[in-house]
Amino acid sequence: MDAQKLTFFEKKQTVCPVCGGKFYREEPLSGGGRLIAGELTDELRRKYEPSKKFGEVHPLVYPVVVCPTCYYSAYPHDFAALPDDTLKKAEVNADERREAIGLVFPELDFISPRTLKEGAASHFFAIMCYDFFDRRANPTFKAGLSSLRAAWLFSDLHARFPADNYDFLSKIFYRKARFYYMLSLEREQKGQEAFDAALNFGPDLDKNYGYDGAIYVAAYLDYRYGSDAQPEKRLENLQFAKRMIGKVFGVGRASKAKPSVVLDKAKEIYDRIGGEVKRLSGAGSAEADGDGEAGS
Repeated sequence: MDAQKLTFFEKKQTVCPVCGGKFYREEPLSGGGRLIAGELTDELRRKYEPSKKFGEVHPLVYPVVVCPTCYYSAYPHDFAALPDDTLKKAEVNADERREAIGLVFPELDFISPRTLKEGAASHFFAIMCYDFFDRRANPTFKAGLSSLRAAWLFSDLHARFPADNYDFLSKIFYRKARFYYMLSLEREQKGQEAFDAALNFGPDLDKNYGYDGAIYVAAYLDYRYGSDAQPEKRLENLQFAKRMIGKVFGVGRASKAKPSVVLDKAKEIYDRIGGEVKRLSGAGSAEADGDGEAGS
């Protein structure tokens, strides 16, 4: 095995449950100085430093399994578990998957080692394909997770190709992530899509930050990417996000379930959301006062 390689292809073929195509899954290699951990962002993304031997490494390029023929995609645990009653829908949707991605990436190659483009596309396909899973697979959350990871990879593409408008696509997927994260928490709280006990919340691959991490990310995304077109609705959403994130740090004790990094970031974002709530509340009061003076 070439020590310079970042990945390998499995010897056993994977069979696509949608089209019956057979392919070899690509898996990342570990160790050997391939991953040099850097900072953890406010979005709980782990950055990695490029190494002299391997250059830049992007682990999020690989976690989604993609059929190279029909582009059916899902995380490994779900790939072969597509419900029988939606197989036909997933098959018919193949043309839509091809056409949609063709607008962004005219050429993709999931047989050779993946690049950032295949990585971003894989998460795009996963968002589409989780429409075909039932609630036991936590499809809403996984669509949110892939939306967030797609946003990260498109931002990486923008850094490499700044003239190709990948930053615009990154913002679109951040907004998708916000939508799906908030919806997944709403459905979980209503008992419509209970979180599986074995669910890996990520959001990155280096550590599972659990349910508290999901709450934190949802609140952060709502703060950063929620629409401000309607100030009253924006205020209502931020007040909800503030209540959610307040539950994360509670009494403020770090534990295995609540690592200090999440508590610290939650407190910081809680304060920032609080400042925005105060600003919007003040704007509302000022408008109300102005209306009163005009009517007197």
